[in-house]
Amino acid sequence: MSDFPNHTHQIQTVTNFEDLLSTPFQGSINAACWTRQLKGNFSEIANKLPLNENIETISQEQLHGLQLSDAGQLARSVIVHDFELLTAHGAAPTLNLIQHYDRDDSYPFFPTDVYSFHVDRSAGAMNTFLCTYHGAPSDILPNAQAEQKVLIPEIRAELKKLYDGSEDDFNAFLEDYFFDLHYDALPYAQPISLGTGHLWRLAVDHPDSDVPPCIHRAPLEEDGKLRLMIIC
Repeated sequence: MSDFPNHTHQIQTVTNFEDLLSTPFQGSINAACWTRQLKGNFSEIANKLPLNENIETISQEQLHGLQLSDAGQLARSVIVHDFELLTAHGAAPTLNLIQHYDRDDSYPFFPTDVYSFHVDRSAGAMNTFLCTYHGAPSDILPNAQAEQKVLIPEIRAELKKLYDGSEDDFNAFLEDYFFDLHYDALPYAQPISLGTGHLWRLAVDHPDSDVPPCIHRAPLEEDGKLRLMIIC
């Protein structure tokens, strides 16, 4: 646990993929991290990949088609191996090259884009896996340091102005529009950077989960600096 000494109550670190999969989420532990010091030039890959949109999904064919230095080839082999591990587990990983995500300004008092602290939800048992190879990494937030936005009186009052229905169905409205997935950090909160190179498994909100879902957010990118990450 030396990588995250102040957050042993939430994060379980492991040293291999098998333990990443098998580590149970229980109590307050809702994040597992395979801590790694990756070798290779991931920056070279990020800068040689095409970027025609704000976010580009990179195919394996595109990745293999790059002409790379030895260090770039080493980085590529890491990404390919991660794909193989996750795919064999039954996941559907995607490799994203990110300039920035779209911002949500539909409701100025309540942004629902990925820069907001939020949790993932699924109908069945699953986890979110992610690894940032290059660029700014994501953050997670201890659940005890966050407050669900829909429970904040001022925000709840604003949401009710958007809602045209019975009081009994208001919570269903919040779920339908994903408002209930978003959180505010409390004043004393200390977000935890996921770092680069580590492969993470985060708990998701689903009916059979034994733990609270892991609260996380995308970082604000610096101008002109790309992110390269795998997620599923």
